[in-house]
Amino acid sequence: MTCKCQDHEELNLLEQFPEKKVLLGSYLDSLPLGDDRERNRGFLIQSLHKAQNIFGYLPESVQLFVAGKLKLHLSEVYGVISFYHYFTTTPVGKYKINVCTGTACFVKGSGAVLDELKRYLNIEEGETSKDKKFSLGGLRCVGACSLAPVVMVNEKVYGNVTSKMVPEIISECK
Repeated sequence: MTCKCQDHEELNLLEQFPEKKVLLGSYLDSLPLGDDRERNRGFLIQSLHKAQNIFGYLPESVQLFVAGKLKLHLSEVYGVISFYHYFTTTPVGKYKINVCTGTACFVKGSGAVLDELKRYLNIEEGETSKDKKFSLGGLRCVGACSLAPVVMVNEKVYGNVTSKMVPEIISECK
């Protein structure tokens, strides 16, 4: 049997962080789960939110753990993860940078901002820097169209962003 993981870090995540495994296990054990898989499935999304909050992402080992506790198949868990944009199966950086690519932001230059972030961080959209400090992504709409173009770093919103502001935004992260 061959490992499908990019590296063994993902495979052993639960063993690397036993305190996180206990935390997730305690949360899952606190849910009113039973033998009814349909009822248990109703707790899947909130369980995945909790798991991602604890581990930062949802590698296969964490998915299997959640599936086992909820008495679901791995394919059911992965189906939810792959459907919702919020969930990720790859590690993310300490600073999650997202550029709004909605219509208002795009028209006002978010494409150029995204290109400058890619150049400045030397990563592509959807990637994480080698030092695991930055992840770069795009969002369809942040809901702050009057501030277009918008960049979010974790929960902080930057409005009226230009390409020239990229170094300043990144320096705030350091």
